[in-house]
Amino acid sequence: MSAPTTIDAGLLERGGVRLVVDGPRATITLDRPDVLNAQTPSTWVALRTIGEQLGPDVRVVVVRGSGRAFSAGLHRQMFTGPPLEGEPGLAEIVRLGPVDGAARIADFQEGFRWLRDPDRVTIAAVRGHAIGAGFQLALACDFRVATDDVKFRMAETSLGLVPDLGGTLPLVRLVGYSRAAEICLTGRWVDADEAVRIGLANAVVPEDGLDAAVDDLVAQLLRPLPGAVRETLALLASAADGATEQEQLRVEREAQLRRIAEISALAAPRN
Repeated sequence: MSAPTTIDAGLLERGGVRLVVDGPRATITLDRPDVLNAQTPSTWVALRTIGEQLGPDVRVVVVRGSGRAFSAGLHRQMFTGPPLEGEPGLAEIVRLGPVDGAARIADFQEGFRWLRDPDRVTIAAVRGHAIGAGFQLALACDFRVATDDVKFRMAETSLGLVPDLGGTLPLVRLVGYSRAAEICLTGRWVDADEAVRIGLANAVVPEDGLDAAVDDLVAQLLRPLPGAVRETLALLASAADGATEQEQLRVEREAQLRRIAEISALAAPRN
């Protein structure tokens, strides 16, 4: 079990990320426990590269943090203190201008966006703090299994910024506009009980039960045919994005015809 050789180990190390691929399962671990897995732009480049280079046999991706937290968000030195070596500061991104600056942020967003693609099922295994970019990384996944000490917080607005790593869309999908606005604008904490009640977390388990709960969910998700999983995720995304009833019925018909064709081909006798 190891990272694919095509992914530069140095790139993963600079991003503070570990990758283990075990057959149809890949596990991505944010691995800076001394700073509660704080993220930098290199983290997002590493995540983007993993998404680009994971093989087609990987069907489930688990994202987790090392140590006692999932991720405390953007590294504090991106805001204050001496610049982090090799990392673009916020002022540097602004100096790029509106076009190149937006392009740089778009590159960062790709580190999260691929986790929402229907090609794979993604699970965030969340313990402790998931703040800002950490919260958005958890939101990028299809499922969130959390420990009973979890605390989510969207801290960007309190820092004068906005959530810009793709977290606003899934947050509104999960909890609705009004509650999403309140969570973002107040920057308050959302604990485990509230997270499962309002739909942020699919399940909350004791800390020592997180690994077993995630392993069980992975096993369940690997049972259906990959095509059925992929098509179903795409249908649910279409519905969440506001498809009309007629549009949704059409895409369901088209997806089902593709599934029947694949199943028939699998069942056909081979010469």
